[in-house]
Amino acid sequence: MAKAIEEPQNARSRRTSSALLAAARDLIEERGFDGLTMATVAERAGISRRAVYLHYSNRAELLTALYRSLGSTEELATSLRAVWDCPDSVAALHEWAAHIARSHPRILGVLRAIEHARHTDPDAAELWQTTMRNWRLGSQRLVTWLADENRLAADWTIESATDMVWALMSLDLLERLVVERKWSRARLADHLAALLTATLSAGADQRKGRRDHLGNSPGCHHDSQSETTDQYHAPHSMPTWPPNPDRPAERF
Repeated sequence: MAKAIEEPQNARSRRTSSALLAAARDLIEERGFDGLTMATVAERAGISRRAVYLHYSNRAELLTALYRSLGSTEELATSLRAVWDCPDSVAALHEWAAHIARSHPRILGVLRAIEHARHTDPDAAELWQTTMRNWRLGSQRLVTWLADENRLAADWTIESATDMVWALMSLDLLERLVVERKWSRARLADHLAALLTATLSAGADQRKGRRDHLGNSPGCHHDSQSETTDQYHAPHSMPTWPPNPDRPAERF
């Protein structure tokens, strides 16, 4: 009997939590972080303030829970997995641009709220730092893939190219193009892919010069894809969600 009672209570708790997260997201997107209070969330969700505090002790905790829920509601991990499933690093550059364009505009409001809250709330600051660290790790993984296939343009090191890919994930850049200039996601994906490919990807002549410099004969076939398959496509290296400070290998 106790179990029969417990299960409906758990179901109600999950429904209430989902309603609170949905209300919090609506408020952030409508009013920004300053419009997110426990009282406004309770009113929007149609529940008491006491019920809000039973689930989340403060708005930073609520914001953290909202951010972590985006993985399932927006299928962020699924979107990113398409990058690592690409057959080669140049295709992955294009898919990376598509991932940014299709995913980040949908969560821009929440990201802006976390960015705002980090200046005054330690939990939000930790979440922001974890997010930025994971974004850079994902950028590094992509650039390293290019380098492993001898496709990274000669003007770049892995570190400098990683910094550039990470910087191009800037919320300011996204907001200016998508919100202020009204770029479509398709346009953003196309132009970002063109920029990344033209800037970071080495041409055939450049790759040949590198092989000669490294002592490989021009006629040798270097199957770099076979060397990177396990590193970039093995199940243990797949990205996961939500971000966790204790799991630095996650990428978003």
